[in-house]
Amino acid sequence: MARKKVDPSQKIIDASLKLAEEKGWRPLGLPEIAEAAGVSLAELHRHFVSKQAVLDGFSQSIDGALLDELDEELELEEPARDRLFDVLMRRFDLLQPHRPALARITYDQLNDPLALCGSLRQLSQSMRWMLEGARIGTGGLVGAVRVKALVAIYLSVIPVWLRDETADQSKTMAALDARLRRVEGLIDRLGRGRYSARDGESDEEFVN
Repeated sequence: MARKKVDPSQKIIDASLKLAEEKGWRPLGLPEIAEAAGVSLAELHRHFVSKQAVLDGFSQSIDGALLDELDEELELEEPARDRLFDVLMRRFDLLQPHRPALARITYDQLNDPLALCGSLRQLSQSMRWMLEGARIGTGGLVGAVRVKALVAIYLSVIPVWLRDETADQSKTMAALDARLRRVEGLIDRLGRGRYSARDGESDEEFVN
């Protein structure tokens, strides 16, 4: 049987996360990542132009895997808040195997404002897709506020998730549920929009 060819991008991402877990993120150089991934520096450059691009690629791969799940399993009859809770907990589930590496990366980026800004840009894009995956629109001013609110919620839950040693991630679930409920009033006051393929807005509030 022929061996399945491993995507070089995924090899680079996997090697980067392994090195980050072992040594931290900030000290890593691109040549070190290339060597660990078994690719040349030129090939690494063809896939990722920087360490931040590697992290962006990882985040995008998680988003894609999650959206694949949602296309098959999302319960549209549920209230919008419940759908969003489900989407975000699925994302934490997908991230769980990489938690030690992400803990090191998060710590290092908190001490590197430029790197942190780069990650926040990608996080904003990911949260936009999480909202769309939950069938909550992100178009217009209301959509922009939804994205910013979700970024803030997600950032506030990450420290809880990184320390959550419960088997069912109950502490993370409790923190996420509390924060989603906390913003209900704010989002409700922003009114309603219409969801369509044309404008990408939702006929539901951020949370019901």
